[in-house]
Amino acid sequence: MDKTTVIARKKARRLALQALYQWMMAASDLADIEAQFHVNNDMSKVDTQYFSLLLRNIPPKVKELDESIEPFLDRKLTDLNPVELTILRMGAYELKERLDIPYKVAINEAVKLAKEYGAEDGHKYVNGVLDKLAKQARTVEIDQQL
Repeated sequence: MDKTTVIARKKARRLALQALYQWMMAASDLADIEAQFHVNNDMSKVDTQYFSLLLRNIPPKVKELDESIEPFLDRKLTDLNPVELTILRMGAYELKERLDIPYKVAINEAVKLAKEYGAEDGHKYVNGVLDKLAKQARTVEIDQQL
């Protein structure tokens, strides 16, 4: 992936985090949120396909994604910071559904989002949870790198 594509994908993740957070907090219609983001943001340097993919594919899988991260939490799902919960869902989605994205990239991108948008040490928590999930979801990929 070239540098322009990597940057466009990062921007897509950042906007998807904001859109998914809005969906979770306000229970707004996904199509309305997506349209609003296209109107209110400069999407010229954003991987809009990836933004849409995350926004359309994560909400229907929330229950499944939550179940995949719950065993690695030290508290109830409802006690998580909503931003970090959204980031964990995005990271879990990439680890479980996007095998074309290396697990280290999925975790690293989630940690960066947590550093930017989460609580003070939230990135450490996100890293720990997704690292444990990766060991379960990406066993073959991890074993090949050893």
